Amino acid sequence: MLLLLLLLLLLLLLLLLLLLLLLLLLLLLLLLLLLLLPLLLLLLLLLLLLLLLLVLLLLVLLPPPPPPPPPRLLLLLLLQLPLLLLLLPLLLLLLLLLLLPLLLLLLLLLLLLLLLLLLLLLLLLLLLLLLLLLLLLLLLLLLLLLLLLLLLLLLLLLLLLLHHHHHHHHHSQ
Repeated sequence: MLLLLLLLLLLLLLLLLLLLLLLLLLLLLLLLLLLLLPLLLLLLLLLLLLLLLLVLLLLVLLPPPPPPPPPRLLLLLLLQLPLLLLLLPLLLLLLLLLLLPLLLLLLLLLLLLLLLLLLLLLLLLLLLLLLLLLLLLLLLLLLLLLLLLLLLLLLLLLLLLLHHHHHHHHHSQ
């Protein structure tokens, strides 16, 4: 019976460990995604920009039609507008995603700093307590010394009195 219970406990512990490991892996994956997502978006943006450039090049390199070029340029720009409008939110998103890991890091740093401060405070408190204890010990020692001194003085007085008395007695004989 006991063995069975122990085995069950061990199994439970193993399961817990596995779960913890899985959680850690998931966290790591999330972090990786957070870091990779901006990169992927950057790649996408680059591709889009390349496409834009290609389109521009093609339009420029194509033999010009009979009308003068300025309107064509305007048309080109107008054609680019929707793409640019599409790009803007993407850029914003990219910025946000780039900032997210940084923000997370900052938060972690802040938490660490807070923990450090708490630890320092605890250490200071401990030091103060130790100092107080030391002071108390010193006071106790001083009191003990004083008591000893008093006892010594009393003993000396007693001895002196006894001696004196004895001496006196001796004289009268």
